[in-house]
Amino acid sequence: MNICCIGAGYVGGPTMAMIAAKCPDIRVEVVDLNAARIAAWNSDELPVYEPGLDDIVREARGRNLFFTTGVEEAIRAADIIFVSVNTPTKTFGVGADKAADLRYVEAVARTIAEVVDEPKIIVEKSTIPVKTAEAIHSILASNGKGLRHQVLSNPEFLAEGTAVADLSNPDRILIGGETTPEGQAAIETLVGVYAHWVPRERILTTNLWSSELSKLVANAFLAQRISSINSISALCEATGADVDEVARAIGTDSRIGPKFLKASVGFGGSCFQKDVLNLVYLCGHFGLPEVAAYWDHVIRMNDWQKHRFSERVVRTLFNTVTGKRIAILGFAFKKDTNDTRESAAIYVCKDLLEERAHLAIHDPKVKPAQIRTDLALEEGDARVTFAATALEAATGAHALLVLTEWDAFKELDFAQIYQVMLKPAWIFDGRNVLDRSKLEALGFKVYSIGKPVP
Repeated sequence: MNICCIGAGYVGGPTMAMIAAKCPDIRVEVVDLNAARIAAWNSDELPVYEPGLDDIVREARGRNLFFTTGVEEAIRAADIIFVSVNTPTKTFGVGADKAADLRYVEAVARTIAEVVDEPKIIVEKSTIPVKTAEAIHSILASNGKGLRHQVLSNPEFLAEGTAVADLSNPDRILIGGETTPEGQAAIETLVGVYAHWVPRERILTTNLWSSELSKLVANAFLAQRISSINSISALCEATGADVDEVARAIGTDSRIGPKFLKASVGFGGSCFQKDVLNLVYLCGHFGLPEVAAYWDHVIRMNDWQKHRFSERVVRTLFNTVTGKRIAILGFAFKKDTNDTRESAAIYVCKDLLEERAHLAIHDPKVKPAQIRTDLALEEGDARVTFAATALEAATGAHALLVLTEWDAFKELDFAQIYQVMLKPAWIFDGRNVLDRSKLEALGFKVYSIGKPVP
């Protein structure tokens, strides 16, 4: 069997690497028009950072895993074609700021229709709105070749930072297809791929529309829990309660559970905001404005939490950060990834730059060029410097902000950091990962989200 994956990003690359590693009898080809990205996948420095991914890629690359820009050739040779291209939120026209931009999905469908001469199984791996398969079917059917392709939905449920573990031992694999004999046969073909390492009882099969919608709903529910606990974090600060104690108390209720009840500066990443906004748009499109408003408030709460954190910094630092050096620890949207998409750090940093602060940014995996792009900075902008270490970032700083929960930040020599900061030395823990009592014993003033305010 030959598998082709169109799109060598955060989903396509790791997913195909795992399939190749677990299925040595299957040839897996990952294709992308971005030559620099393909070159990176073929190098010693992969474009995606995930713990354990380097070993998986090295094991299979050149054996049955290949990265190439030869899109059309790979499509022709493939039995199964995964579509794993970007589906960002539209920034213009109908559905702007909510609907998914499906131009790349459509372009792939047109390319497949143009170059193939035999029926294929086409698998939606990108996160797309429900009913997208209809559009793909329509494009494929209009090529005049009379081929009967099968379109399956196989959404990814990976968490960045733990993608390799999630792929190796998934909670579930979801595959949706048509309820026709041909559709069911296509489903079983894809089931056979995953069954190389995933127990059959964890492979769920549904109709197309249930599968497409399940991805959006899963991310919406997770985002909702984060926004819910973040809303309570503000109430905890106002009343003197401790949000971690509240989360622990409610999380022991088996009906609620403890996961995704960690208060923070806000959620980020490529999926949560995009998928919730997509759900909002779909609800409006199908005439459900009350449902749309409900989910829209999950995003509003997340935005408010980020700006609330920024405002707390400014108010605490005597209502001005103009000209003050602020140390930023962490720019990725979460630990163990170099992905900055929708990172809370972007919004906090932009707020502080609006207030004319000077930022010293340190992240162990995010490159300065990416940070400049995210903050729309010109090369050499003196308002932002990049520090190789946390100590360097903190030197001469009025405050230190923890915006990503990197484990290394818990082990820093804060006694030394205290010595090099201006006094009073403030720490704003946007992830609640530091030991507040120890920091206060060193002389720091500490603000932790959802904790009694000093």
